[in-house]
Amino acid sequence: MSTPHVVVVMGVAGTGKTTIGPLLADRLGVPYAEGDDFHPEANIAKMSAGTPLTDEDRWPWLDAIGAWAHGRAGLGGVVSSSALKRGYRDRLRAAAPGVVFVHLTGDRKLIEDRMAHRQGHFMPTALLDSQFATLQPLQADETGVAVDVAGSPDEITDRAVTALDGLAR
Repeated sequence: MSTPHVVVVMGVAGTGKTTIGPLLADRLGVPYAEGDDFHPEANIAKMSAGTPLTDEDRWPWLDAIGAWAHGRAGLGGVVSSSALKRGYRDRLRAAAPGVVFVHLTGDRKLIEDRMAHRQGHFMPTALLDSQFATLQPLQADETGVAVDVAGSPDEITDRAVTALDGLAR
């Protein structure tokens, strides 16, 4: 992309937001912010216990991510956020107009397998069904791209960079 945008790497748990986000930021030459770091402790405790978050739980988290993205306007950046619902993405866009979304998508079985084998993350595989049930994919009027998560992190990042370059044309 020719101008520095803030890119939100989105998708259900286990799609690789925390892996692809930093790689994408490095490729774009901008800072990365881990979306999970914006969660209040109460949200992390709730998810760790296997309880899905409510919209009310998510608003302060989304507002904190939106504030970070707003602060990076014109400078560029990459931040991860599940951003599963259109309303969540609308809230991020309201805080930081011009954000671009990279929706990491993939086969449910592949995502579940990756979740089952990752270390040190608070999100249990039991919440994957609720993530897919909540997911509203990007709509035609939303600036963003969908990127398949099959393959290596470098392959996924290459696809994301190519897709973002296509948006700039």
